[in-house]
Amino acid sequence: QVQLGESGGGLVQPGGSLRLSCAASGSIFNIYVMGWYRQAPGKQRELVARLTTGGSPDYADSVKGRFTISRDYAKKKVYLEMNSLKPEDTAVYFCNADLQTRGSYRRQNYWGQGTQVTVSS
Repeated sequence: QVQLGESGGGLVQPGGSLRLSCAASGSIFNIYVMGWYRQAPGKQRELVARLTTGGSPDYADSVKGRFTISRDYAKKKVYLEMNSLKPEDTAVYFCNADLQTRGSYRRQNYWGQGTQVTVSS
């Protein structure tokens, strides 16, 4: 069983910063991609940032220059540093991982439970 546990959401004023963390646990053989998605009320879930193992990060245009994704490969963690936050960044942020479990040859996709980020004065 694989779990993705997120933390770090909360309420912040416009222009402020937050750092999200996500840890993958369970019988994991290899993690190919870890990233963050978000879903605002009434909108579809969208990619925020993702980082392929050994690769370069991908960012949504709306967060380029403000958000930074990083990974701790040894600890199976992914982080999202969010700066210069705007009200339109308000959403539930979901951790996502594309990985292979021990004893399986298939890559599978997993989601965390989500953490609320609210940007408001």
